[in-house]
Amino acid sequence: MEKRIELEKRGRKPNEITDFVLDNCRSTNIVGLTDEYVALEKLSLINVGLTSLKGFPKLPNLKKLELSDNRISGGLNFLHTSPKLTHLNLSGNKIKDLDTLQPLKEFKNLKSLDLFNNEATNMDNYREKVFSLIPSLRYLDGFDVHDCEVDDSEGEDDEVNGNENENVDEDSEEVSDEEDDEIFDEDIGLAEIYKDQEDDSDEENYEEGDEEEEDDDDDEDFDEEDQEQEEESSPARGKKRKHEDGGEPEN
Repeated sequence: MEKRIELEKRGRKPNEITDFVLDNCRSTNIVGLTDEYVALEKLSLINVGLTSLKGFPKLPNLKKLELSDNRISGGLNFLHTSPKLTHLNLSGNKIKDLDTLQPLKEFKNLKSLDLFNNEATNMDNYREKVFSLIPSLRYLDGFDVHDCEVDDSEGEDDEVNGNENENVDEDSEEVSDEEDDEIFDEDIGLAEIYKDQEDDSDEENYEEGDEEEEDDDDDEDFDEEDQEQEEESSPARGKKRKHEDGGEPEN
């Protein structure tokens, strides 16, 4: 177990580890797991071969403990150093009677207990006795006191989940407000763009109209000048034609 612990640490300090999986590491008792793991919240020791919990460390923040498929027949009092324990899985062990479970009544936060495939499950009124023994217990072997099956997530802290949902809703509302503001700003920006384009079009049309008027004035001035030039040149042309014909008749 000690070698497995060093491997799973992965260079981390004991007081930095919150989740530890030591499944299948093979040991009859707890070795190498010390009181230094003060931040540990989840510990898994499935199919290790444990026959006793003697030497179980003081883990003040431990909430979930997996001890299934071992050979534990007693000594649950060694878990009292983890008062925050909410989930305990002892399925597939050697627990025979209700007396062995007596230490669990001291846990005020224990909500979920799994004793599946233990001899203790064969005693008369097993479920009623266990629920009566542990007042805080809500789920036994995956079912509540009314024999209704529950999801794994149901065993989590409802208050925490509720707060998380509230935070998600608030964040969603804030995002929606921001999106509305962005859409509003975009609408204003588009309106200004369309307005500017219309103003530019009006100016262009106005300038084109002025140019056409100027062109018309130039054409009129040009026609008047041509007419005057023709009128001035007409007598001269008449005189020249007469001179070519032999001049004016003498009196």
